[in-house]
Amino acid sequence: MFMRFLTGIYRYAAIKAFFGTKMTEGSSVHSHGVKMLSLVEKLKDLKAGLNNDTYIDVILQSLPPSYDPFIVNYIMNGLEKSIHELINMLVQYEATTHKSEPAVLVGEASTSKAKCKGARRWKRKKGKGTAVTATASTGGAPPATPKEKGKGKVGVSG
Repeated sequence: MFMRFLTGIYRYAAIKAFFGTKMTEGSSVHSHGVKMLSLVEKLKDLKAGLNNDTYIDVILQSLPPSYDPFIVNYIMNGLEKSIHELINMLVQYEATTHKSEPAVLVGEASTSKAKCKGARRWKRKKGKGTAVTATASTGGAPPATPKEKGKGKVGVSG
């Protein structure tokens, strides 16, 4: 009698953990799948009475919204897979979609002018009439000379 009571408590706790487990966005689907698989094995040992379809449905429901296209595809194609096969498919899906998201290369255009970094001092070379800049920051191209300022601009004569 007491042993039956303990088994019921363990089964309740395992079912609660299984149905309550949710994968957070950005975490590894592999580690989530391993966790869900261990809970399934525990439920099978406790004879929880759930079938494979129920386990699959709960695993799919535990995924974040970014896996919705995978879930729709899985259901629409009527795939009948084992839990191990489902987890492998999820890992492949994660590898092809979540790791290859393009990085933002261009931001919004700004109407403000770029500011110079570092202090600039003008020095004269001995013997020549050209001005050369020395920057306090590392590197940096010297500003355009008065002859070069008008080059390449539309509507400016030079």
